[in-house]
Amino acid sequence: MRTRDTKSSPVETPLQLQPPQVIDATVPKEMMFKAFIGPVGFDVMLKNIRSPYEVLSLADCFARGFKVFDNMSPNGCSKVYTVEVPFTDRVVGQMKEMGVTIYTLYLTFGFLVLPKHAPFTATAYLRAKLEDIAPPSAAPPSVSGSCDDKNFYVLVKYGTKGFNFQTIMGKRMLNESLAQQYGIMGNDTHFSLIVPSSAADATVEAVASSSIKSRLDVTLRYPKTNKTIQDFSLACNFVTKLIECFPNGTITAMAITLESVPSLNPRRLTLRDPACGPTYSNDQYAYFVFTANSCGTTRKFLPNMMLYENEISITDELELGKLSQSKEPEFELKVEMRVALDDSYSAFHRVEDDPITKYLQQPLYFEVELMGSYNPKVSLELAHCWATLEEDKMSLPQWDLIVNGCANSRDPHPVIFHSVLPKGRVHYPSNFKRFEVPMFALAEDKDNLNRQVFVHCEVVICDVRNPVDVQCSDQDNTMKGQKLAVSDDPGFKNVTSGPIIIMRS
Repeated sequence: MRTRDTKSSPVETPLQLQPPQVIDATVPKEMMFKAFIGPVGFDVMLKNIRSPYEVLSLADCFARGFKVFDNMSPNGCSKVYTVEVPFTDRVVGQMKEMGVTIYTLYLTFGFLVLPKHAPFTATAYLRAKLEDIAPPSAAPPSVSGSCDDKNFYVLVKYGTKGFNFQTIMGKRMLNESLAQQYGIMGNDTHFSLIVPSSAADATVEAVASSSIKSRLDVTLRYPKTNKTIQDFSLACNFVTKLIECFPNGTITAMAITLESVPSLNPRRLTLRDPACGPTYSNDQYAYFVFTANSCGTTRKFLPNMMLYENEISITDELELGKLSQSKEPEFELKVEMRVALDDSYSAFHRVEDDPITKYLQQPLYFEVELMGSYNPKVSLELAHCWATLEEDKMSLPQWDLIVNGCANSRDPHPVIFHSVLPKGRVHYPSNFKRFEVPMFALAEDKDNLNRQVFVHCEVVICDVRNPVDVQCSDQDNTMKGQKLAVSDDPGFKNVTSGPIIIMRS
């Protein structure tokens, strides 16, 4: 009799790394090579960019005027890197042929797969032709920027008018000392700065369990007239360890001052035991170091782990009084209304796309945003929206779309309101309003539908904490709060979108 003994054991097969694709998105007249590299996983990091002549870190690239940033892919499962290189950079080759300049660029992108830092590369060969034309017209100074996991990178171009402007970082003028602090580099065309995410000129907008969202405001201004050339804001999420526990029982915690609570003094914060103040503090944050059996720390026994808890708060009665009695801030009502491509509101028609052309069967998706607001206690409300054939909001005829915050009940094709969720670029849904307009609502004469229309809205901002009977309604016609003080207009603000061309299919 024979006996067969069979054994099996698991076999691990490593994932096959798929090289990213390189897509040439260059528009020659923009004098800039543009390439998309991806998709790659979220655990992949671009380390450097190599040309036949040199190897550049991301900081080197930014100082040279390159733009390097990553965006989430449409499916949300990966990311794509975008790299832009000016035709004027020395890594770009040039050759003249019969009134045409041929630009060439050969780059190798060095990637690392975290956490093991496994390297791999992707290569791009880009080529563009541009007819020789007269020199471009005068351009004003400009500012742009990007982020990595620790810093803001700011690039300021002088423009053709020369160095005749001031740069304001946050609320401070950029002087020689501050510029040196931020590692200024530059040449005759531009200068660049590297600003840490924790710098005093950065503003913290939001705090999560393992990251903070910080914003850097940069303003370019003419010194003689104080006229603003450009307002630029760059907001990014930075991975930050706000709480850490160590094997010896030590716990560290950091509390950060948010823009929405400007009167908070971090030096006054304490742990649950009022005698346990911060080990270090300044105007921006408080840093605590304590042990698991001190400062009022409690513990809970959970399956396979132990949970230690404490809290950071203000026990100073005088300080609490200052916070509760602080004057309500004045809001500058800056609103923008845009037309989205679809009801996902993830992409919008650009200004250069005007006029927008739509067929009768296609609805219009509008989004109204309170610009520059990072306060969840502020509610943007649509009081009245209507359409006209002329850009003048008072012109006739008019089609009422929204009346007293509600869809026009007399319209056989009423406006449809869309909810706004905190996702992607939307951090505080109360600062947005979205609605859909069926094109039939604007079709008064179906035999003559080829027309242009403009859509107008009257908006107001409200305080959601003080509900009163005022003209602040949402799509369900419920009151949202007391109207706040507005610095530039005590009443409503008007926004307009158009022209929009209605075509018959």
